[in-house]
Amino acid sequence: MTNKLVRPRDDRMIAGVCSGLARRFGISPALVRLLFVLSLLLPGTQVVIYLALWIIMPDEGRYLATH
Repeated sequence: MTNKLVRPRDDRMIAGVCSGLARRFGISPALVRLLFVLSLLLPGTQVVIYLALWIIMPDEGRYLATH
């Protein structure tokens, strides 16, 4: 869990949010995507959280350029 929370340039499906979360916590991106899709069956603000993370999480290319 030492990786920074960034949206990777590779392994993206839509915005890279699930892939970035998976890399940060050391789990499979497919598992995170599956959990996200399953969570859509429940009432809640999952899409809003996804969009917020898309805005908040820096893109890997921009992060590497500044650090």
